[in-house]
Amino acid sequence: MTTASGIAESRGDAPRRDDLRLAGALLLAGFVVNGIQRMLLHPSGAEDDHQAIFTEYAESDVWVATHFAEFVLVLVALAGLLVLCWVVRREAPYLALLAAGAVIVTSGTWAVLQGVDGVALKQAVDAWAAASGSEQAARYADAEAVRWTEWGLQGYFRVVLAVAFLLLGAAAVVSRLVPTWLGGLLVVAGLLSFAIGVSVGYAGLESGFQDAAGIAFQLVVVAFVVGLLIVGRRAIKPGTRAAST
Repeated sequence: MTTASGIAESRGDAPRRDDLRLAGALLLAGFVVNGIQRMLLHPSGAEDDHQAIFTEYAESDVWVATHFAEFVLVLVALAGLLVLCWVVRREAPYLALLAAGAVIVTSGTWAVLQGVDGVALKQAVDAWAAASGSEQAARYADAEAVRWTEWGLQGYFRVVLAVAFLLLGAAAVVSRLVPTWLGGLLVVAGLLSFAIGVSVGYAGLESGFQDAAGIAFQLVVVAFVVGLLIVGRRAIKPGTRAAST
């Protein structure tokens, strides 16, 4: 039986409206607010022109603060994905369990990435900017080594995030507890994230492909979050008689 809002009933119960709205709110607060604070606070430039971008990083007074904010906000968004795993767990138990595991691995990878990018890289570029003579070349090499470590972590973070999106999208489609197009958006986001992660591994943090794929990824995620909030608002409460289709 399917509700008028496109949500299928399972075992006599529709998904709880509060769970869907909570997941949407966490995703909105995490991904969208983080995107805004990055635009306002995070230094920008040619990411792979190390000398120029290291100079910007060294001159930034908010580098550590903006990365702590980024760390917390993305974890908030990932918590939203865990709530969705909880929603679909009855109808797609194995996929939901695997998706939850992937989200947890993604969170751990994210924490390490932010420690390297938000703290270690800042210390390395500050030491390079303060050095002089022969020491400066050595400090620059240290900063590049930290940057390359960030590359690796960024690539793998994107890949494990992709796995989480793909598994959760598949669970959403199989469970039929939310409209199929929502699960489809998660699958598309997963494929884009995977492609970006592989590109980072080969090309670094800057490429025309990453720019295009990154914009597409953000649009798909925003569409998913908005759609989830709309579905959560329209979802019937458990126990309410739904119209069948």
